[in-house]
Amino acid sequence: MKIRDFGVEMWMNAYENDCTYNLAETCVESLTVGELLDLAGCREQAVADLLNMKLTYGAIEGSERLRALIAGLYEKQGPENIVTTHGAIGANHLVIETLVEPGDEVISVLPTYQQHYSIPEAFGAKVRILPLRAENGFLPDMDELKSLVTNHTKLICINNPNNPAGSLMDDALLQKIVDTARAAGAWLLCDEVYRGLTHEGEAFGTSIADLYEKGISTGSMSKTFSLAGLRLGWIAAPRILLEQILRHRDYNTISCGGIDEYLAAVALSCKDAIAARSRAIVTGNLTVLEQWLDGQPKLSFVKPKAGTTAFLKMEFDMKSADFCLGLLRETGVLLVPGSVMDREGYLRIGYANTPAVIRQGLEKMGEYLAKLPV
Repeated sequence: MKIRDFGVEMWMNAYENDCTYNLAETCVESLTVGELLDLAGCREQAVADLLNMKLTYGAIEGSERLRALIAGLYEKQGPENIVTTHGAIGANHLVIETLVEPGDEVISVLPTYQQHYSIPEAFGAKVRILPLRAENGFLPDMDELKSLVTNHTKLICINNPNNPAGSLMDDALLQKIVDTARAAGAWLLCDEVYRGLTHEGEAFGTSIADLYEKGISTGSMSKTFSLAGLRLGWIAAPRILLEQILRHRDYNTISCGGIDEYLAAVALSCKDAIAARSRAIVTGNLTVLEQWLDGQPKLSFVKPKAGTTAFLKMEFDMKSADFCLGLLRETGVLLVPGSVMDREGYLRIGYANTPAVIRQGLEKMGEYLAKLPV
């Protein structure tokens, strides 16, 4: 099977370890194990549990405790609707691999995480792209979506909150998408890795798994819960689909790590405290970013409503990759060029790092921008 290079991941792999100011980071500043155990108030018990843990295979579908805690993030899902995976990246891959066959029709928004259109394309599906535009707040246009859907549409892939734009679909818009998918009999996959990071109002917005009988939600411990190192994600879906997914999962997962699942369960036992910490970091950093952008005529953005990333529009004529490479070489600041996300003319910036890194990185970036010709 041939597949396109994964643009954003190749970019991060090439440059992430050589930068001074990582403004490409999408995971909220990671917790240490000690910080996690202190937030949960279980340091002594957890250390004892981990020291006595036998390092054998874990529960095949995920530990009962963890699946119950993940199910608690939803309104209508039980542990039987949850399967753990190697990150949300593993969750998305398993869903698409299970559902999509050569000749199927798949719809994906763009910009989004490249998995959602490159994997089905590699499997031989006919992929139709629904463009998200700044003038619409990077939200789907329902007329455009309906024009792409046919009776042969197998799967619709969306991303809420959106990566990279930080746009957030409200319940009314999600319901319209559900109605469109239902009319076609299509499955609806929603990558929800940034769920829990709504900047105002309820932190955990409505999940597609709770809205639609053929809705599939994927999530992880990486973004909202600041535990990317666990490499722990999940699928929330109807049991009838999970049974099919498990047949594929047997070939590439068997089980997730016992230590990872234990620490994930600890985190979800104090999810409100962790989510509050994460929201405080990103909303504070977003304020800094917005104020900085007010003095930058060469850049503009649609202010994100959720998540940890923003999509900056370049108001000058230059290739995004050239800008990012020059910026990195001269200042040590790392961004992601829109070109590796199939949207030239934009830059993805993350505002999830420590406040000091954000402030210093933006200062360096401002100095670099000032040197560019008008």
